[in-house]
Amino acid sequence: MGNKYLTLSELNLEGQLLGFVGGEPGKYKYLQLAVPSGNVDIKLPKELRRLLSSSLVPGQQLRICGHSKVDSRTSKIKIKAYRVTPIDACPKQDLPPQPKARIMVCQKGGCLKRGGKGLLSELEKTLCDRGLLDKVTIEYTGCQKCCGSAPNCVLHLGKKKYKNIHPDAIASLLESHLTSE
Repeated sequence: MGNKYLTLSELNLEGQLLGFVGGEPGKYKYLQLAVPSGNVDIKLPKELRRLLSSSLVPGQQLRICGHSKVDSRTSKIKIKAYRVTPIDACPKQDLPPQPKARIMVCQKGGCLKRGGKGLLSELEKTLCDRGLLDKVTIEYTGCQKCCGSAPNCVLHLGKKKYKNIHPDAIASLLESHLTSE
């Protein structure tokens, strides 16, 4: 059996939010948008449903970036959003909050003996010098089960994970991650 839906194109829509539908409060699957050609139901990705239903209000102007697909059997077009941005809001408020970058530094005996304290202080100094210390959370962990490569630290940037990298490389990765947001 083939895929029921065929991707048509990417699209950008602007319109007025009419409300949310489909599912229980906080987990609505669709938002309704009034556009010049009529009303459109737009499917929301799971990770945005709770945030958007609690932060957007009917009547608000929105810009939707998404994909349109057509059902090959019924010829009905479906739209799924991947970005929803309020038009009249301050740019810092219209994006879902980005998870803070995390650096996990092992504080067990083997890592501390092999330079863990120095790594931690060098990391803090490098981040402070570049003005990045407030944009990252440093967590002290127990054993990370990689004692052969001690001292261990792991950088989490969104869904990406970097292991055993130098503090300067961590700062460079953080800078490029923060400027690409």
